[in-house]
Amino acid sequence: MSLATPGAAPPLFIVFNPGSGDGDPAQAREAIEAGCAAAGRALHLFVVDAPDRLQALAEEAAQAAHREGGIVVAAGGDGTINTVAQRAHQRGCAFGVLPQGTFNYFSRTHGIPAPTGEALALLLRARPQPVQVGRVNERLFLVNASMGLYARLLEDREAFKAQLGRSRLVALLSALATLLRSHRMWDLRIDWRDTVRELRTPTLFVGNNALQFEQLGLDEAQAVARGALGAIVLRPLGRLGMLGLLMRGAAGRLGTADEVISFAFRALQVKPARGPAKRRVRVAIDGELHWMAMPLAFGVAPEPLWLVKPPPDGTAP
Repeated sequence: MSLATPGAAPPLFIVFNPGSGDGDPAQAREAIEAGCAAAGRALHLFVVDAPDRLQALAEEAAQAAHREGGIVVAAGGDGTINTVAQRAHQRGCAFGVLPQGTFNYFSRTHGIPAPTGEALALLLRARPQPVQVGRVNERLFLVNASMGLYARLLEDREAFKAQLGRSRLVALLSALATLLRSHRMWDLRIDWRDTVRELRTPTLFVGNNALQFEQLGLDEAQAVARGALGAIVLRPLGRLGMLGLLMRGAAGRLGTADEVISFAFRALQVKPARGPAKRRVRVAIDGELHWMAMPLAFGVAPEPLWLVKPPPDGTAP
């Protein structure tokens, strides 16, 4: 991990995406600049002025942070956080988060507050600590990765948000609309821990976030907290059954449903049970859609992400 000279406060290289996440971007930027100025902390701000600039700016910020022993920081929603985390992990840089998203599972799990001013105050005083990240093929995920129906849910949710704005209610309405449509079934061959199963399912969901599993009412939350990943596979069911599962999940009782198969693992391979073994599928990774080649190899990344967060014992950083 790249760190600044001992005794010197490492500079911050913040990738700020005003078009990502919730809240007022002008107020967030003002809080970032004012907070760093008041603390006398060196700040390099990389403002994402167009969606297709995010990748390049994240790489530029990570290179500079690595060169100068600084911290590369993501200020935005889940997609921005994932993109910047990829670059920080590749460069071995310390990584910080100023969350701007709707659910903020990653930051909440690691004790990072949602208000920008509070998150920045933590970033200015806390130290990097290793945290687990997942990987599907060569791409990292901080919260979850999935294929099938869940990816479709995310695609439809973005369309709803473009028309109605970003909120949990909009996300719920979008999910209801998607589940009321017909959905494709996938025949998958899943291989983990010397177990091979062929399953027909509308979706495969893999999570790296204990809080998300806990809120859904799944026992795998404890295993994820101890260093595993969790998988959810749904048995084939109709539209009313899907709506019932949505309600169970919202009530934190998904684990009691007979239609749900869930298990913990550290390495998992997924490929088509029939047809060509190699094909491209759409995979949702931390809320962003990507085309990936099967087979899909899920696992815990061998190297941690060095995240600036409160210490595990709860003492002040």
